[in-house]
Amino acid sequence: MYPFRKKEFYYPILFLLFLVSGSCGLLYQIIWVRLAFSAFGIITPVLSVVISVFMLGLALGSWIGGRYIGKITEMTGWSAIAFYALIESLIGIGGSLVPQLFSFGQSVLLPAGDFNSFTYLALSAIILGSSILPWCIFMGSTIPLMMAFIKESNRSNTTGFSYLYLANVIGAMCGTAVAAGFLIELVGFHRTSLIAACLNFGIAAVALIINFLYRHQKLSQIGEKIDANERMNKGSTAEAKPNFLKMTILFATGLVSMAMEVVWTRAFTPVLYTTIYSFAGILIVYLFATWVGSWIYRNHISKRKTMSVPNIMACLTYFCFLPIIFTDPRLHLIKGIIWAMPLVSIFPFCAALGYLTPKLIDELSKGNPKVAGKAYAANTAGCILGPLLAAYFLLPTLGVRFSLIALSFPFIAYFVYYLRKIWAQNYKYAIFSTLMTIVLLVGSAGIFFSYEDSVFYRSAVIRRDYAATVISYGEGMKKQLLVNGIGMTHLTTITKFMAHVPLAIRNRKPESALIICLGMGTTFRSAASWGIRAIAVELIPSVRDAFGFYFEDARKILENPNIQIVIDDGRRFLKRTSEKFDIITIDPPPPVESSGSGLLYSVEFYQVLKDRLKEGGIVQQWLPWGDQMTVLAVANAIHAVFPYVRICNSFAGWGFHFFASMQPFDLPSVETFVHRLPAKATTDFIEWESGKNAGALYEGMLKREIPIDWTLNPDAKLSVTDDRPINEYFLIRRTYKRFRNLYDETLALFLGR
Repeated sequence: MYPFRKKEFYYPILFLLFLVSGSCGLLYQIIWVRLAFSAFGIITPVLSVVISVFMLGLALGSWIGGRYIGKITEMTGWSAIAFYALIESLIGIGGSLVPQLFSFGQSVLLPAGDFNSFTYLALSAIILGSSILPWCIFMGSTIPLMMAFIKESNRSNTTGFSYLYLANVIGAMCGTAVAAGFLIELVGFHRTSLIAACLNFGIAAVALIINFLYRHQKLSQIGEKIDANERMNKGSTAEAKPNFLKMTILFATGLVSMAMEVVWTRAFTPVLYTTIYSFAGILIVYLFATWVGSWIYRNHISKRKTMSVPNIMACLTYFCFLPIIFTDPRLHLIKGIIWAMPLVSIFPFCAALGYLTPKLIDELSKGNPKVAGKAYAANTAGCILGPLLAAYFLLPTLGVRFSLIALSFPFIAYFVYYLRKIWAQNYKYAIFSTLMTIVLLVGSAGIFFSYEDSVFYRSAVIRRDYAATVISYGEGMKKQLLVNGIGMTHLTTITKFMAHVPLAIRNRKPESALIICLGMGTTFRSAASWGIRAIAVELIPSVRDAFGFYFEDARKILENPNIQIVIDDGRRFLKRTSEKFDIITIDPPPPVESSGSGLLYSVEFYQVLKDRLKEGGIVQQWLPWGDQMTVLAVANAIHAVFPYVRICNSFAGWGFHFFASMQPFDLPSVETFVHRLPAKATTDFIEWESGKNAGALYEGMLKREIPIDWTLNPDAKLSVTDDRPINEYFLIRRTYKRFRNLYDETLALFLGR
């Protein structure tokens, strides 16, 4: 007896296959975004291209797969699951090839020299798109292919999409948790990509086995080749026709949900900070809520009673305002659970979408893969435009909270359209929904105006662009710089050391300096006081524009033709320019664990950087703090490229100055240091340290030099690399340390020590 005589046997297997496939898809997306950053720069256009191309591939794959799978199976006589196996194999091949394609594309761009930014971005976009689009198309085709197989095996099935959608969402959530939680920390990006590829090949193998057993069963039952028309249920079931209104809802919900995800990330940053785990937390909650909503829908299907579309739209109308309420800065005064409040606030909205999307596609397609492919493509098309709309229009022009209010308008419009039906079904619920929407809309607008009118920052200057919201506020030495709500730096003499000390190390008079990461501009301004060519590279345009807020002489400094601020990714600038510098100083934005910061501490970064140094050039790398493994990993990374390294604590006693060069050098004595400082540089150096002289300040750092052997570790694996950014992924080691300390304390208590 063959196992497929009961459909319940292989349906769970199909569910499991799609779950694993969804995990692989999210793994690839996470890895490809990071590899794109390392190859082409940590800039918003690169992120937008990767996400948009990923979604474009899913949309095209869904449409193409649904449109042609019936014809292909009819022509070949093969089961749809055989083609599914082929597609999964191709996805695995793509997962293995994309890192190499990125590396090849990067090497193609390097000889191009000093391209203007538009040309470089255009070429980068072409390379990124051509590298990942084919594999994303294959990913998008998996749902209609598997739906076609479900239709072959069970003609009466009309909810195949929601079944596969639920599995895919669970898999995506698991993939995010596994990647961020431990896999990348343990084995790095490239090996994680290979693991995902192996899983794709495993899925393909299982699918082929199912295909063999299914075909053998059918042949044994019928005694002849399965008729393609029977498998696709042609003639027995009329093809469902797309409903224009429901298609617009699918498009709108895809657009708004992805746009909101971009805005949520910006809005929650002050509470969740900028670590990998913060972004992963938002994505996991998003996917978990979607899973819960899809699961509830599947449960309702089994009871033959589902929520109506008008009622779901009513829920979405007021759920979308909750994140605005829970990001009110006044709630930050609440201790303990404040970090969880933003994540909880997006759960109801995402769960409602998780219910609505599969319901609409099930109702539209009735199990037909062709119609399901079109419907899912419409939803994914919205997902393509959503991030672009949020990043390049809404956030720069409206800010975080008003962007969320604006994104609620489509739901309000649908709610108004459906209000008559809701009233007919349940007038009490219609009144409740209307009142909730009005109250939350008014409350959200009130929060918007009270915050943006600077209740908390009455003297603040707020600037927005596609990259960030930048707030400058305060007076005198208490001026502050906030980027997306995170304090970047403050006015401190430590940042002056980052320019003056490496410039004074050189025996010959320096001629040029490169500052990567502008911040308030203190280091840049100090370098300019030497009367040399000084270039600062800053990722965020609004940070550059805030330079004048912190220094009254900013405009005068920038009038000098030798002084320049370039808006670019620091690493990308180093690859594009052919100019060489006497010193290069780097001060990555805090915290040390910030997402993407490993690209400014990695071995590969220092290898790029050394080629931009003149003979005897000096690198200054600032590390504000970090656990012991992070400090060791950064030291190993620097020493892996530069044979000569010196390390000092700052004169204030916290943080580390790394000085490195390809040639031998000495930290100058106090007398030599003071002698080498130009008059303007001396004035700048002691500007904020009344009663102290330049020699005393420098001596405070010199006395805190740390032997390089103290920081180096013979374990070559303990280095920050592009593949394994140890500073960013730390969950396992810190959890282990926490439990180890708890174990030691418990044991000591038990033994009475």
